[in-house]
Amino acid sequence: MAITTQTEQTVPLLARLSGGRGDGWPLQFVTFDSAAVAAAEPQAVALTYWFDTAETAETWDSYRVAVRFTGRRLDVKGVPGPKDRFQVVAKVPDVRPGMGRVALTHRVTGVAPGRWKVDAVGVAALPASPGTGPTPQRRLGSAAALGQSLYGPVAALRAPGVVLGSWTAFVGAGALAGAALQWTLARATGLPAAQVLVLALVASLVGLVGAKVYYRLTHLSEKKGLISTGTSLQGFIIGAVIVFAAGAGLLHVPVGELLDITVPALLLGQAIGRLGCFFAGCCTGLPTTSRWGLWSSDRQIGVRRIPVQLMESASAAVLAGSTSMIVLLAPPTVDGVVFFAGLSAYVVVRQLLFPLRGLPRKTVHGRHVTLVTAVAVLLAAAAAGLLG
Repeated sequence: MAITTQTEQTVPLLARLSGGRGDGWPLQFVTFDSAAVAAAEPQAVALTYWFDTAETAETWDSYRVAVRFTGRRLDVKGVPGPKDRFQVVAKVPDVRPGMGRVALTHRVTGVAPGRWKVDAVGVAALPASPGTGPTPQRRLGSAAALGQSLYGPVAALRAPGVVLGSWTAFVGAGALAGAALQWTLARATGLPAAQVLVLALVASLVGLVGAKVYYRLTHLSEKKGLISTGTSLQGFIIGAVIVFAAGAGLLHVPVGELLDITVPALLLGQAIGRLGCFFAGCCTGLPTTSRWGLWSSDRQIGVRRIPVQLMESASAAVLAGSTSMIVLLAPPTVDGVVFFAGLSAYVVVRQLLFPLRGLPRKTVHGRHVTLVTAVAVLLAAAAAGLLG
């Protein structure tokens, strides 16, 4: 069964927000209009192949899709070389009816810059089972497209559903909002607000370095430098808390009281920053057929997914509001209780949401140990606050 090719197709909302187009269905070149890096090395050809699960295999409960991309560079002078052509196969390993419209984005790196012609052929097939012979297959749409290569590092970040620059924008907004909230709480509780604000800015910078270092140490297999590597929330919190703990001594304020006004700021920053993860295609949820799923991308496969980033964002926002109200309206007599309660509650939420992201476990029992420890700390902090 082949997909009907049309001149114009409706693309999902998030794909439109990121600059996705409905023309050229089902094959599109990923583009980036910038003369500054148009010919910069390394170059890549980035392609998106669209298909509808409702039109591929209605009677199959689960199947896989493979798309063969064959490309050749146009306007080649002389004999074409290895960088002037390619043939690759990209796959979607698990497709289920009800997932809706799917966008498979694949990048071919190490190519020569210029105009390219690419042909794509998609095939849907049942998962292979040992000893059962050839698996049933159904051909999807085939298409050809003309387009331009683009700068490789940009190609790695571009895909339908991925808004370029959104992560930096939301994380930056979260840091500013958190600092503003901490300044407000410092004034309300009688702490030196100006000094606390400066400390918060320093903590944000140190936390960013900590986030990079922590991620690098936990992803040693990735061949990236410290600047280009990812970030980890755990590393940010460790770095920021160290700065606040040390800064409390310099400001001559109780460290527990300072940390109590810090945790609402951290949670607010996380609530806003997680929105950036949703729009940037990181920390994505598992694909789903549920009507509660939202179409989003992990920079490779755009499909209806569990919006785990938005769920974590909402949880952090609720905790930020709750801890702020406690600090302002019912501060415990034991300093530090709000910090430990708020942080451990957030860790509990994260651990409960982790399975919805489908991340491979690095340890067998690590998540369960972390969850039990966080629950114990939360209960202990709650007891100390109530009994103190």
